[in-house]
Amino acid sequence: MDKLLKERVVRIAKLIFFFFLEVYIFFNIAPYFGGMHIPDLRTAVIVLLTLAVANAILWPLVSYISLSFIVFTLGIGTFLLDGFILSLLSFFIPEFSITGSSIFTVPLVIGIINSILSFILNVDETSTYYRYVLKKEMEFNNKNISDKDGFIFLEIDGLARNILEQAIDRGDMPTLKRWIDEGTHKLTKWETDLSSQTGASQAGILHGNNKNIPAFRWVEKENNNKLVSSNGFGDATMIEERISNHNGLLSNNGASRSNLFSGDASDYLLTFSKLGSIKGFYSKSWYYVYSNPYFIARVLILFLWDMFMELCSRIYHPIRNIKPRLSFRGFLYFFGRAGANVVMREASTFTLIGDIFAGQRDTVYTTYMGYDEIAHHSGIRDYDAFYALRQIDKQFSYLEKAIQSSKRKYNLIVLSDHGQSEGPTFKQKFGISLKELVDELLPESVTIHSILHSNDDHFIEHFSLKDYASKNRRKLTHKLDNTFDDTLDHIRDFSDNEVYQKYITEIKRKKELLTDGEPVIDRLNDIAEEVGLDIHLPHDEVSIEEAQTIVLASGNLGLIYFTDWSTRLTYEQIEDAFPGLISGLAKHPGIGFVMVHSAIYGTICLCNDDVYYMDDDKYVGDHFLDKYGENIVSHLKRTDSFEHVPDILVNSEYDSYNDQVYAFEELIGSHGGAGSTQQEPFILYPSNWELNEPIIGAENVYKFFKKEIKNSWENKVEN
Repeated sequence: MDKLLKERVVRIAKLIFFFFLEVYIFFNIAPYFGGMHIPDLRTAVIVLLTLAVANAILWPLVSYISLSFIVFTLGIGTFLLDGFILSLLSFFIPEFSITGSSIFTVPLVIGIINSILSFILNVDETSTYYRYVLKKEMEFNNKNISDKDGFIFLEIDGLARNILEQAIDRGDMPTLKRWIDEGTHKLTKWETDLSSQTGASQAGILHGNNKNIPAFRWVEKENNNKLVSSNGFGDATMIEERISNHNGLLSNNGASRSNLFSGDASDYLLTFSKLGSIKGFYSKSWYYVYSNPYFIARVLILFLWDMFMELCSRIYHPIRNIKPRLSFRGFLYFFGRAGANVVMREASTFTLIGDIFAGQRDTVYTTYMGYDEIAHHSGIRDYDAFYALRQIDKQFSYLEKAIQSSKRKYNLIVLSDHGQSEGPTFKQKFGISLKELVDELLPESVTIHSILHSNDDHFIEHFSLKDYASKNRRKLTHKLDNTFDDTLDHIRDFSDNEVYQKYITEIKRKKELLTDGEPVIDRLNDIAEEVGLDIHLPHDEVSIEEAQTIVLASGNLGLIYFTDWSTRLTYEQIEDAFPGLISGLAKHPGIGFVMVHSAIYGTICLCNDDVYYMDDDKYVGDHFLDKYGENIVSHLKRTDSFEHVPDILVNSEYDSYNDQVYAFEELIGSHGGAGSTQQEPFILYPSNWELNEPIIGAENVYKFFKKEIKNSWENKVEN
């Protein structure tokens, strides 16, 4: 017996055993349903067998006609429809009856039994009879299938290359391992921008443009201090409108599934930037998801199982004293984790299988977000994190099998948008949050608003500054009319050039100007006196009582905005208004570097008493940025050029010896800034693609993908 025949025999035997076990369980629990009557085991066999045949014949039509009803009832409508089919069958099966609430509960229970047995016996959902019937139907309805290759991009959110390699070595991702071993795919690392998070990365990958996205969320001073979040309702739409040139990765007959941005796809589902319209939620792509009447039951079982695993994790971690760990994850996280790791995963996979069988989409991009969600809270190498990767790998095998039996060739490309770095939180390590640290360094009367909660990239978050921002609309801008630039012009007006140059030279020479806690204007006046310049620079009239501050976090990247001023403040302005704030941040052991713009020196980075002068590319003191990678300076320069760069940008310390960062959020796996592997995602691409140089920045990932798609289609035309 050859291998293929043996596999078929085993599969058939498993399905027969599956069916009769399902019948046995169903018959034994049937008496507990008051509205259903099944007299004997023989009748139970007939009922389930007839229901299976009826579903195979009728369900594709029923689900197609009632798809909108099913979608807008979140799939619950499948049980009502299947109950209706059961009630029809009761007229043709002697001694079988079903009435009342059992019309709903019995299909639910059958679905649960079916799903539990599938899970235990490892029955391949993609090879069931339901799927086979639907495949044939979709192929029949879509006869004009293109002969050019299609491309399916599968993003594993938050997975660094080194963790992927560990998962492969552990045996957690056999599908990807086989692709690499067989030589069909090659693995490479790429480097994210400084904002190492999904918002910036997907903007670059899907649209080729992530300019002016300094973090996952930021403040737009010139826009009435609007707080923008990459996954905020309406914000994602606004961001896409800004970055799109209508030539996105998916602009050529593409489809977006479960992403932040659409990539200019004409078909999209569960895409944040498109959720403002009904089309963003409802799509005919749901048809394949609900082609199995027991899909919701299956998802429900997996959902509950994932919640149980989270409960076990919360018990296991303290018992084994696993560190770092979060002391509190919250009740809602049970649902957030299961939603990302189960619901979105299953919906993505089966909509993609539908896309493959239909063969109408040229490019498709989807995000699997379960690993990222779990790694944030449990750790990047935790058992649950690797479990999530095992489940994702299984989805890839389903997709591979679907492609093998489809009429169109699709290329699978697997990638991540960023990695994650691990370590105790900033507060765990130093006993203080970033907000509290800023609070200590500012006068007591300064009001601080902070958002330091989870930088989860996927679920819509609603937050409001309420009256906080509305009361601060540029009300103090006039109080800083006398900026340092204006002061220098003033000096030029009444001093000769020689004295002026001596004054400026002395200012730039004095390193302590940037590290002393004394108000900067006082230091400038002292230098003026030293060089014999007879002036006295006045302090800006800043009302401390009215000064407002917003502190945001994106992993271990912190953003500090002073919202009473409509433009980015200079180092000199900040030090004059809040002497010691910048130096206090720079000298904290948990801060790796601070970036601010100086009217005197240009943009500078500070760490302890060491300074990096970005415009001159010179250090005074240690080369403290070197540990963040050879491209850190170019990343900082790019961020510095953005419209919404914060007044003070803060990156946590990176402990290179222990390979740890300290997230400003309550996360032990984090990303958003620089340090460790958060900037080191991967691409697993077809071996016939050409990659001759390292990929730096998400925009270059877009260029790489676009080039290879174009080459493939042009070669197809030539041949």
